[in-house]
Amino acid sequence: MHIRTEFPHRTRREDVRIPLSDGTLLYARLWRPVTDEPVPALLEYAPHRLTDGTAPRDWQRHPWYAGHGYASVRVDVRGYGCSEGLPGDPYDATEVADGVEVVGWLARQPWCTGKVGMFGIAWGGCAALQIAALAPEPLKAVVTVCSSDDRYDNDVHYLGGSVLAVDTHAWAATLLALVARPPDPAFIGEKWREMWLERLESVRPFIHTWLAHQTRDAYWEQGSVPEDYGAIGAAVLAVGGWHDPHRDTVLRLVEHLPTDRVRGLIGPWSHQYPDRGLSPGPAIGFLQETLRWWDQHLKGEETGVMKEPPLRSWIGQSHPPATAYAELPGRWVGDPAWPSPHITPVAYALSGAPVRVRSPQHTGLDAGRFVPFGGAADLPPDQRAEDAHSAAFDFPVPEGPGPLEILGRPVVTLRLRMDVPFGQAIARLCDVAPDGSSTLVTRGALNLSSRHGRDRADAWPLGATQDVTFALSGIGHAFSPGHRVRLAVSSAYWPWIWPQADSVGFTLDPAGSSLQLPVREHTSDDTIAFADPEQSKPLGVSFPAPLDEPRPERLVVRDVAKGEWRLEVGPRPGGTRVHPDGLECVEDARETYVIESDDPLSARTCSTWHVQLHRPELGWDVSVDTRSEISCDAADFVMADEVVCREGDEVVFHRTWHHRLPRTAG
Repeated sequence: MHIRTEFPHRTRREDVRIPLSDGTLLYARLWRPVTDEPVPALLEYAPHRLTDGTAPRDWQRHPWYAGHGYASVRVDVRGYGCSEGLPGDPYDATEVADGVEVVGWLARQPWCTGKVGMFGIAWGGCAALQIAALAPEPLKAVVTVCSSDDRYDNDVHYLGGSVLAVDTHAWAATLLALVARPPDPAFIGEKWREMWLERLESVRPFIHTWLAHQTRDAYWEQGSVPEDYGAIGAAVLAVGGWHDPHRDTVLRLVEHLPTDRVRGLIGPWSHQYPDRGLSPGPAIGFLQETLRWWDQHLKGEETGVMKEPPLRSWIGQSHPPATAYAELPGRWVGDPAWPSPHITPVAYALSGAPVRVRSPQHTGLDAGRFVPFGGAADLPPDQRAEDAHSAAFDFPVPEGPGPLEILGRPVVTLRLRMDVPFGQAIARLCDVAPDGSSTLVTRGALNLSSRHGRDRADAWPLGATQDVTFALSGIGHAFSPGHRVRLAVSSAYWPWIWPQADSVGFTLDPAGSSLQLPVREHTSDDTIAFADPEQSKPLGVSFPAPLDEPRPERLVVRDVAKGEWRLEVGPRPGGTRVHPDGLECVEDARETYVIESDDPLSARTCSTWHVQLHRPELGWDVSVDTRSEISCDAADFVMADEVVCREGDEVVFHRTWHHRLPRTAG
């Protein structure tokens, strides 16, 4: 990583408050070049607290953009951080409308040319897409990274129509702990406490809303770009990683937006900006790549970015299974359109006698994190244990002349017989080496009640045989000669997918079942290259207090007598950290997922958070503790949440929620 300290422009930084039409003030941090000439503005709009939560990341990129002639602005959404107002549901209509107002405010400033770009990762990337779909006139370009275009089926709530136990729970718990944090008096003064208590009184666990909508209804359609891709008028650079769960957004945007205003880039990365150098690499000069995008669309300079292939993808080579990689082997390829003319669907028929698939409920413990962030235990380990709990079908890769290269979304068709009304099918595509090791390539799932559409829940006719077809997540991968392509089908995948109440599996008939691979012809794309990563000078956060008891990032515990499996997920987000402005922040979080091998109703989750914020110079010391739990019976999801907030030793807020929701599709 090259840390850049000299730029074409000197820069200045200031914190500002952006007024909305209803009188609410959003808190913003602005970096801009020292110049008398107006410049384009870049906006990152997200809830993650710019004064502490994203401050280290913000310092890596916003000053860099300012040094290259842009006013780069980081804004906290309504009800988060130091922004006024009350928090709403993620991506709700108010939040998106606020974002449109912010774009307009930036365009009207005397230091702005009137042209605005938006960028962000995850929430920020989703917000950029949703605001672009409302087509505010000043918004000319967007860079969206690791974001979702479909709030129902490509976010962190549902997968193939099934409840995502792992991230529906974890993200709701994380948001509860985030929204309960107070504004910082160092930035907004004495009114912080009044704002905090008002905010806390409005807080409700987000999980209540998310589980109340178990099919793709109007709630999820609001803010989902596939409802009208044509509404997006801005130029879109869509970026993802093959180890990020949202990478299919890139493929859909390249497919549905006009070629003259979209480009897609998918690398080997996890859920991170591609310049950070976290597992898996290689990292690229992402800031330089985005600068080409901004200069082209906001300054009118010919940078050649629109002469690049509409889709640039990393094709990974066969590699041993591991939970982290410094760099993966592979190469870059370019495709002139999506779907690509270089790709041919090739069907592989399954063979053999009908097989009963009744996977143990703990199948899926080796799935890795749903949203990997580059940690040492994030990626899936060797899949042989998972394969043993599945119906596995192998296809040998011929010895020559080269690898079997795929790019896109594999599709499975399964002929199933089921004797209960509800169930799930999970398909994993693995690369099996000659030594028998099994590396996960991609996977997909289908809630069998959503086989006719995500907007409905149709019970399976008891004892009936039906064909179901579903796609796996997109991937770029080259299977080496001598390896085997393995399709593994299971009926359980905990804790990714919440098991159905009567999860007894199904009978899979290979006759009529198939795997379809998007086989890509081998092309030479040696011209695709990127600069080395660089960033601006880091913020300088220190970590004076080491973790008192280092614990595994992922720990699996088996109670042999009970037949119970427990997965504990960490680590804590960073122990104690001290910001240069004197803020001391302590965070500790733990997620636990428990299930018994033969009882789908034993599934339960728990997430705890402890947050402490301390400013010694102000005598400010506050803490937030949360606990979120989900369990189930045959009829309902059962949720329990608790928030305790303290100022010093005094409890200023304490509330518990106990809630039940019918299991309609989940």
